[in-house]
Amino acid sequence: MCFYGIAGLFISFYLWCTICWNVGSGYNKFDKQKGIFSIFRWGFPGKNRRIFIQFLIKDIQAIRMEVQEGFLARRVLYIKIKGQPDIPLSRIEEYFTLREMEDKAAELARFLKVSIEGI
Repeated sequence: MCFYGIAGLFISFYLWCTICWNVGSGYNKFDKQKGIFSIFRWGFPGKNRRIFIQFLIKDIQAIRMEVQEGFLARRVLYIKIKGQPDIPLSRIEEYFTLREMEDKAAELARFLKVSIEGI
């Protein structure tokens, strides 16, 4: 029983640190004038605390929606880029309704002039 108590303390410490350090938060920036799409995320403290990735907007192929209904519903927007794996643009719990997610995907697809996949 002592093992489970210690394991629980370590897991709770890890989760509280993740919340306090705001791990995973950040922003997506689409700059049409420069033709650059930038992703910024915060990581764990250390050498790679700041995660900053840039792509060319012309390399964006589509906006993909992933929807899994059920007890633990999962609704995520991804961006498809040539030669790269799909990059998530939203958190799993960010969209409460399918309509809200579709509106966001349509707005982004219109802005980037690309198609939407996975509806």
